Amino acid sequence: MLDKTFTYRNGFLFCEDVALSDIAALHGTPAYIYSKSAIIDRFRAYKAALKGLSHRICYSVKANSNLAILAALKAEGAGFDIVSGGELYRVLACGGDPRSVVFSGVGKTEAEIRFALEREIHSFNCESEAEVYLISRIAVELGRTAVIAIRVNPDVNAITHPYISTGLREHKFGVDIGAAERIYAAAAHLPGISVQGVSCHIGSQLLDVEPLLEAAGKALELVSRLRAQGIPIRNLDLGGGLGVPYRASERAADIETFINRLRPNVEGAGLTLTLEPGRSIVAEAGLLLTRVLLNKCNGQKTFVIVDAAMNDLIRPSLYQAHHEIVPVCQDPRADRIRADVVGPVCETGDFFARGRELPSVHPGDLLAIQTTGAYGFVLASNYNSRLRPCELLVDGTRIILARRRETYEDLIRGELSNIGTEPGA
Repeated sequence: MLDKTFTYRNGFLFCEDVALSDIAALHGTPAYIYSKSAIIDRFRAYKAALKGLSHRICYSVKANSNLAILAALKAEGAGFDIVSGGELYRVLACGGDPRSVVFSGVGKTEAEIRFALEREIHSFNCESEAEVYLISRIAVELGRTAVIAIRVNPDVNAITHPYISTGLREHKFGVDIGAAERIYAAAAHLPGISVQGVSCHIGSQLLDVEPLLEAAGKALELVSRLRAQGIPIRNLDLGGGLGVPYRASERAADIETFINRLRPNVEGAGLTLTLEPGRSIVAEAGLLLTRVLLNKCNGQKTFVIVDAAMNDLIRPSLYQAHHEIVPVCQDPRADRIRADVVGPVCETGDFFARGRELPSVHPGDLLAIQTTGAYGFVLASNYNSRLRPCELLVDGTRIILARRRETYEDLIRGELSNIGTEPGA
């Protein structure tokens, strides 16, 4: 399976109008490569589908927080959904308008709340009663008014991986929808607080829209009850969650189809609809380019060892996630093999695929690990003191260095080796 952004031309894999083999020659491997046009096309698909509805599209920064991607989306009119003070700093660094920012997250610190209030962000999605009181206190101290929504937990089962399901009572996110009205009533009388929204997000990588529509229905019922109590709800935030096809056999919900199914429920309700897509905008627009180091056979087991590792892309190890892996240079004469594709990190969990059938490859060959534009680099680490890869944004024939490859100097920046040895210690 290849996303239409990445195509073979005369047997060589291209991103837009640039051959991946040329990128590897210029920038080395491993490297994350993103298509700017693919990202923009997906954002515009949301805009087109939502036409005629009062809406706000707040890109979920946690999916991919590279400044070049944030700047490209800002230029298209995107708002931003953040979950930390660091993500707000990134939005500001790319020239984003803080008034376009919605601050979600279950554990906001006092410092982060102050930072957000001082920058006058649009609103907070509050995930507990205690958080509402905390924001009220800080807002009063700063002489500000915080616009809030309360994230309700509708007890809808999102059929997805348990680590990215967030909509059941057993999860840490949001407040039980049964307790929401009491919390809203209390919040409506707090100083420094303007209660304007209902928020709901049930999970990520949803290939079926039915759970999303069920959650929307429960949230809209809550809106009606709150309005009947005199609480003027104006905003409905349904989060993100639309999935993408990671396997050739998978089919994801179409953006237009989802919005068309949702539209009758919110049209005419006097609400501004906020959506917070992340994965569905950037995942298919990216891949991880890696080079084969060697092949190894242990008895009947074959390993393809590449220069990328779990510190670069942890999703297969963390989520047992599937990513299609294809050769950058097609050889129709190549034999088929069954192998584990693994990295150099000293962990058995350092793998990208197990028992995967693929064309036979040789040391020096390039492989593309697909659908890694979301939750790829943002989850990367320096485990085993490995350098994090570069990130490249392709725009037609241009290759934009969106993040340079780390150096050994970067690796130890901020560390001290002489603690306790300097005079007077």
